[in-house]
Amino acid sequence: MAVTLSERAAAHVANYLSKRGKGIGLRLGVRTSGCSGVAYKLEFADVIEPEDVSFESHGVKVLIDAKSLAYLDGTELDYTREGLNEGFKFNNPNVKDACGCGESFTV
Repeated sequence: MAVTLSERAAAHVANYLSKRGKGIGLRLGVRTSGCSGVAYKLEFADVIEPEDVSFESHGVKVLIDAKSLAYLDGTELDYTREGLNEGFKFNNPNVKDACGCGESFTV
């Protein structure tokens, strides 16, 4: 089981944590939402919680709660720029279907 960051995503997270002046890494997870079932959640982590599973990718710590790991196993988080838009993109091989608005997905 593993979740990874692309080099671009890891550089973006490391840069943000440096500017922020605190934090140990990135916390990923899923929450019930939208018309397809679950949606991604992403936040910067300051502490490791007891339920967290920890990975390291390109020097950045990635924390995921055990329940979310079943949905995210094998996912690569990338950071993309397309025209004027930029942001994180989840490349999740487990997704079977996604809603039309792109907010939620089904595994």
